[in-house]
Amino acid sequence: MTQPRVRQGLVLGMSTLAFTVCFMVWMMFAVLGVPIKELLQLNETQFGLLAATPVLTGSLVRLPLGLLTDRFGGRSVFFLLMLSCVAPLYLISHATAYWQFLLLGLFVGLAGGSFSVGIAYVAKWFDKENQGFAMGIFGAGNAGAAVTKFLAPALIAAGSWQLVPKVFSAILFITALSFWFLSAENKDHRSASGATLREQLRSLKDPAVWRYCQYYSIVFGGYVALALWMTKYYVQEYGFSLQSAALLAACFSLPGGVLRAVGGWMSDRWGAQSVTWWVLWVSWICLFLLSYPQTQLQVQTINGTVDFHIGLNPALFTVLLFVMGIAFAFGKASVFKYIANDYPKNMGAVSGIVGLAGGLGGFVLPIMFGALVDLTGVRSSCFMLMYGVVWVSLTWMYFSEMRKSPVLGKAPTLTPSPISSIAQGEQHVRSAKA
Repeated sequence: MTQPRVRQGLVLGMSTLAFTVCFMVWMMFAVLGVPIKELLQLNETQFGLLAATPVLTGSLVRLPLGLLTDRFGGRSVFFLLMLSCVAPLYLISHATAYWQFLLLGLFVGLAGGSFSVGIAYVAKWFDKENQGFAMGIFGAGNAGAAVTKFLAPALIAAGSWQLVPKVFSAILFITALSFWFLSAENKDHRSASGATLREQLRSLKDPAVWRYCQYYSIVFGGYVALALWMTKYYVQEYGFSLQSAALLAACFSLPGGVLRAVGGWMSDRWGAQSVTWWVLWVSWICLFLLSYPQTQLQVQTINGTVDFHIGLNPALFTVLLFVMGIAFAFGKASVFKYIANDYPKNMGAVSGIVGLAGGLGGFVLPIMFGALVDLTGVRSSCFMLMYGVVWVSLTWMYFSEMRKSPVLGKAPTLTPSPISSIAQGEQHVRSAKA
């Protein structure tokens, strides 16, 4: 009894550590991009593209990596993925042109695909009652975004920006070796290894999968986008130094990562649906307040004109970001609890699809943030955009799920969708023939 628990603990612990380091690398340009922007004299849109380039690759590879994890197991795929990122990460320290940063960023972005590998790898080591909590602990590796904000400014202050990719590549290499020697593999977990690619991709026809993609594009895509954007936002909007801005931005990144385990526990107890619903509401309110730009208002009174300043000071702005970071952490866990409940036999493929959608949100949003600032000159336009996207998600969730569900507590068990039923029926037939 003790031995399986030890193996479970090692798998969960090493996977979480590996994902934290991968996410740290993936979010590197959130801090590193600021001195590069000054060095290359980039505009806001170019900075957004630079910061988001690794996110694009990490998003696109999530689906194929999820399929590979189902077929070959998470341990080997995770290890090889980390090793493949070490060399391009180191080479960033020698880049001098904008295109070089973009090209190397694409290769480094492979580290972002570690999520779809690790989430399927970890989930299969735990029973259904504890999956949400285990996946939440693994997902706490999102706190790697905060680690970047603590470590990268210190390295830049101690040496130069070139020191960051050098140190990060060494950390990633050591982590990959540690993961290989301390983790474990169970061939029985390759439950979809006999399924064809067509059967695994059948989930794309399921409307529920697309709904989960929309939710995840907010709670994860929005998290990634803001984690990339907030350091520069603090520097430009409030005039903080790079070190202070990164520290304040970590107030969003840190809870958005480490509290994911709490979101998993809440999803186990109250259901993924209820947690996701309230997460979207809290995010919607926070984004409404964050969207309001710094405004000078002049009012004509009987005693003359009176000037008012309306806007968020740094303290209130940071508090709202902190609250939204907590909400996003809970939401990231609840969306994957949906998947663990509905697609236990095909989790690698479905988590890859949903992760792909979330990652693409994290790629597109920073570019749109920069374009909106260049077009409008209003920095808070990034929050206005996200406010609209959350409103769409709330509306979709209400009409598709919440009208027939309790406001708090687990929703009644729904009849499986025809697509998922067909896919599982085919797997049963295949097993019977075998």
